Amino acid sequence: MFRNGPVTGHFYSRLSVTEHIGVMLSHMVEMDSDPISEWCVPDYSGACLSNLLPAVVYRLAQSGHRGSIPAPDRFRREVIRAGSTDPSDSSWLFSELDGLDQMVVFVVDGLGSSQLEAHLSDLEMLGSLKRITIDSVAPTTTASALTSITTGLPPSLHGLVGYRMRVGPRSVMNTLRWSTGGKKVSMDVNPYRIAPVEPFFGLHPAVVTKSGLEKSEFSLAHLRSSRNSSWRTQSGIGSWIKELLANGEKFIYAYYEGIDSTAHEFGLGDRYLEELIYLDFMIKRITEALPRGAGLLVTADHGQVEVLDEPLVIPDNVQSQVSFQSGEGRFRWLHLRSGSLEEAAKELEETFAGVCRVLTRQQVIEQEILGPKMSQEVSRRLGDVALIATSPVSFFDPDDTGPFKLVCRHGGLSTQEVKVPLLCAIG
Repeated sequence: MFRNGPVTGHFYSRLSVTEHIGVMLSHMVEMDSDPISEWCVPDYSGACLSNLLPAVVYRLAQSGHRGSIPAPDRFRREVIRAGSTDPSDSSWLFSELDGLDQMVVFVVDGLGSSQLEAHLSDLEMLGSLKRITIDSVAPTTTASALTSITTGLPPSLHGLVGYRMRVGPRSVMNTLRWSTGGKKVSMDVNPYRIAPVEPFFGLHPAVVTKSGLEKSEFSLAHLRSSRNSSWRTQSGIGSWIKELLANGEKFIYAYYEGIDSTAHEFGLGDRYLEELIYLDFMIKRITEALPRGAGLLVTADHGQVEVLDEPLVIPDNVQSQVSFQSGEGRFRWLHLRSGSLEEAAKELEETFAGVCRVLTRQQVIEQEILGPKMSQEVSRRLGDVALIATSPVSFFDPDDTGPFKLVCRHGGLSTQEVKVPLLCAIG
């Protein structure tokens, strides 16, 4: 196992790709792990992040909030016309939300259901809340999932189809940093064009998020038209939520990234548990401050997988056909030179059998992996063939690196990444 140190070629000078995969599969056999059983495509028609806010706002609309929220029938027609599922068909959502006057939706970056459930005995508040499990979206990455939450649409319809996606003939943009090759591209890649769907259905809600993020291009893409309350220290999250509730805000959206950051750098060990315990305290303070008739929903954008081995390298005979890569380590898109798709896909299937699914762009679209009804404009942002991890591996791209080795990763379609919690507290 290789937990520390940068990605280098040293490991691959000793083991071929095939031998490397063999070692990992033997590890999974020892741990009684069946990688294929981990394949989990989001249910975009049911209990999914893309359907959460339409269902929540529809419940608020039924409580009679004239002026701030449209009438139920009007809101229902508008979100269906935009491509969302019918918000009145949300029997999966807590019945306790019926009749509430105020609602807080608190999104915790990187907290999967399996990771939460492994530590519930240590979490006094989170362990006491009523909870269900819902689906994230594909790929299970922050840019795609947060935009699905705020627009009420799957990635196939809102357009942010990955952490790194194609925005030009040979240009790949980091959607969180809104940069290509480390350079900002805000003047060339307009957030309003890349993600044209109006977030929050035009409701202009109060948003509580970290200071410095509110004016980023990604925030323009998935939070624009909201009214931002920025926090500089973690205590400010609860303080802002309490103040906004006291001022009568009907719908509040909050976001916290600490769980994801900790998991990426340190894995799911002691530091991760400490971060969960702090989150538990934060949620307890917010819950205690809920006025009568207010509700709190806590959910996440995706879960995590510990990837302890070095990333897998595309074999040379396929790499020679690759023009560039996009996506993320566990949902890697290869953009191929003309005429090489069939040959490359066959070779990839033979090389990576047992650790990932190899799907062409057309198969991803036809199987609605990223959601239904993808337009041609959005499909052009995808690569030619996708490597979607089904076991604890990632795929190397020299243009997709950071300041430290990632211990936990996400983006793939394992249950650990797709299944996220939804917890409910009522004032």
